[in-house]
Amino acid sequence: MLQRVLESEVMDSLAEADDYDSMDHRAVNQAFVRDFLAHWDGRGPILDVGTGTAQIPIEFCRQSFEGQVTAIDLAESMLAIGRRNVEAAGLSDRITLEKVNGREMPYGSCTFAAVISNSIIHHIPEPCSAFGEMTRVVCPGATLFVRDLLRPHDESTLERLVEVYAAGANAHQRQMFHDSLHAALSLDEVRNMVASFNFCPTTVQQTSDRHWTWIARKP
Repeated sequence: MLQRVLESEVMDSLAEADDYDSMDHRAVNQAFVRDFLAHWDGRGPILDVGTGTAQIPIEFCRQSFEGQVTAIDLAESMLAIGRRNVEAAGLSDRITLEKVNGREMPYGSCTFAAVISNSIIHHIPEPCSAFGEMTRVVCPGATLFVRDLLRPHDESTLERLVEVYAAGANAHQRQMFHDSLHAALSLDEVRNMVASFNFCPTTVQQTSDRHWTWIARKP
């Protein structure tokens, strides 16, 4: 198994934000929202942790007429593009963007009816802190739906994934994807973390050749 190599926790340069936003995430985002909606009961406010440029909340609002989304990120450059995207989509009445650290949220316990997160865990040096906050701010019975990259077993697999899924990207975008795969967690690492919060380890499953997904309800 490749060793985890951390990348920057906050992607806060304009170049990184622009390159991230311009990458084609449509299929991944559509699948994320579709899978989440299959497990959500359709009631109450939603928190999106690590929203980036707000592509996931926008796709959520396109697929569902229910729910208000509070979308948080620590990168101001990402949020600036996110605000522009939300306004352009005409969704400012349903999506609220806030600069918040996912490892230390200002929200009270049992505030949200669901927490979603896509591809932020691999940015966090100590992901347990983020998992702990996610489980704290959701209500009993609420849905936790977290998806992220899966660290490959070896360098050749990592390079193959970059070739397959970033074939049309520029050099900076390809490097970002490469670094994100190297910074990702293994399936066992994620399972051990959720188990430390009394969730069944098998609520974490590999869901593609490059993703794991944690789907659970808070007891």
